[in-house]
Formats: sequence, structure tokens, C-alpha cells
Amino acid sequence: MTLFAAEPRRRSRTRTTGWAFVIGAVVLGLLASILPSPYLIEVPGPVYNTIGTQEQGSGKDAKDVELIQVSGHPTYPTDGALDMLTVGIQGDATNRPSWTSVIRALFSRSEAVIPASAIYPEGVTTDQVNQQDTADMQQSQQSAVAAALIHQGYRLPTDLEVGTVQKGSAADGVIEQGDVIRSFDGTSLTTNADATSLRELVAKHGTSGPATVVVERDGAEKTVELTPRSEQGTALIGVGVTERYDFPFKVSITLQDVGGPSAGMMFALGIIDEITPGALNGGKHVAGTGTITADGEVGAIGGIRQKLYGARDAGATVFLAPAANCDEVVGHVPDGLDVYKVATLDQAVTDLRTIAAGKSTAKLARCTS
Repeated sequence: MTLFAAEPRRRSRTRTTGWAFVIGAVVLGLLASILPSPYLIEVPGPVYNTIGTQEQGSGKDAKDVELIQVSGHPTYPTDGALDMLTVGIQGDATNRPSWTSVIRALFSRSEAVIPASAIYPEGVTTDQVNQQDTADMQQSQQSAVAAALIHQGYRLPTDLEVGTVQKGSAADGVIEQGDVIRSFDGTSLTTNADATSLRELVAKHGTSGPATVVVERDGAEKTVELTPRSEQGTALIGVGVTERYDFPFKVSITLQDVGGPSAGMMFALGIIDEITPGALNGGKHVAGTGTITADGEVGAIGGIRQKLYGARDAGATVFLAPAANCDEVVGHVPDGLDVYKVATLDQAVTDLRTIAAGKSTAKLARCTS
């Protein structure tokens, strides 16, 4: 009788233990769905055709507005699409996705989990990040117009206006906010110049002695001297400059609720398509991404994987990716998307013209492992 009675007691303990695991799992599941994580999730965002329109306004006031508008220069019909891509962020400086969302994103090919500090460093608010993204977008649009026009043979008078002066830097007390830098060590910075040109001149000068800088202040030119200082092995003078261009005709880019610099290349391609005869893309559905400098250098961007999937989902068959992002492209290209790597605006235009003409693409550069 004792042995017979012992078996039900063991089963009872097993059932009790099993229910404890079930209840624990349920509690952990509930906590995971509620508790915020220290991460953000990148997802494919909206896609905008730079040679198309965007609906603006709401209700009866809603209307389609061309993203790129040109006045003072002939424009020509376009065809197909030149899509710029965005990345959506789930979460912000104070609201984070749940652990359940993070775990789900880890198993998604089109999503990525990143530390919240990558976008919102300690002490930085959501509003501050949004303001910087807006400023980056505005600068990107100016650089895109400049790059497109320089590609078309225009020489653009340029102002490098000082926006910030780093405290304790070589420029502190020498150069002032609002100054326009006209030359550095005798090299003019008034035509086709950009922030990159200034950095290269400072790096070439080095830190061994003073450099001569001509600035325009309150309408008058002033010559000053300063000695660049080394920061992490790079010669710097400690100013942030904004590029201001004198364009021969007006190009406006109208895009709401999108920030950051990564649409620069696609804006530049859209402008070139608008002001030159024929369809630059041959009527194909092209998407791409990349920052742009006035001299046409295409730079790396964030969220390339999400943008690849966003392009595919929008119907694109051709994708132009920055060469600097190739390590993130390899192994993450969705089926049906033909990806080409580009390092300059000239290369992007050449690639599109090759594709548009139906010529062999065998010699066009691609991302490889």
C-alpha cells in the first residue's frame, strides 16, 4: 500500500512543478511584452520618388506637390522612378520598444536592433535629434543641387559660413560665428568649395605652424592667423561650416516629415533628370541611397538593409548603393533587386545611362564579399 500510494504523490509534485514553469513562462512573457528595452528597432520606412509627387496638406486642402521644382531653366519629361528611401525607428529617447518586439526583430531580415544610445546619446532629447535631422536634410538638399549643377558644368560661387566655433579650439577667439571663410593658406574657397575642401586644406597644412585665413565679417574681409591642433591624429581648426551656394536658377525640394542626409544622391539624380532631355533611368524603377557632397562624392548611410527591403517592396528592380556600405549589402539583397555600388555622382549617372540604353551591365561595379 505504501509503494502504491507513493506514485500519486510523485505525479502530484510533477504536475505542481509543471504548472510552476507554465505560470513562470506566462509571467515572463507578460513582462517581456510590457517592460521597455534599451534598444531601438530600425524598419523600412516610406519611399519617395524624387521625380514624382508627394501629397501635402490634409482633407480638402490636400494636393500633390512635385518633390523637385525648377524655375528659370527648361525642364523635360521624366519616366519611371528614382526613389529615395527612409528608415523608420521604433522608439525614441524616452519610449523604447518592448523586449518582445526586440526579440521578434532579431529574427526579421528587414529589421535591425540597435542600442538606443546610437541615436539618442545620454542627455540628448528626441526634439534635439529631430532638429539635427532637419538641418542635415536641408544641407543635403543644398549639396544635391550643387552637385547636380556642377555635374552639368556650372561653376558655383560658394560661401562657407561658420555656424559653430568649438570652445578651446584653434579658432576660438580668432574666427567668429557668422564669418564667411574666403580662403585658407592662399587657396580660394569661393567656387565649388565645400566643408570637405576646407578639411583637406587644414589637413595638408598640418599643426606645425600658423595658417593664414581670410574671412568676411560684417561685409569686410579680415585676415587672421591660427595654428591647427591635432585631435585624434587629425589637424583641425575647430569650426563647423555651412555651405551656401549662389545658384544660376532656382531649384526647390519639397519633402515633409523626412530628415537626415542620406537622400542626397537621389535628389541630385532627380535634378539632373529634370533638367536634361530623356529619361535618365530609361523609364525603369530605380531606388538608391547615399549622402552627396558638392563635388559629387557619394557617402555611406545608415540602415542600408532596411532600405534594400523598402526598395524591393516599393517595386524597384535597380538599386544604387554607396560603395562604403558594401559590407552591409552583401548577403542582404532581396530577390528581384539588382544592386550596383557607386562612389560618385558621375558613376551613378553613367550606370543609369548604361542601364537605360539596354547595354551590358557586366562591367558595372557591384558589391562583392
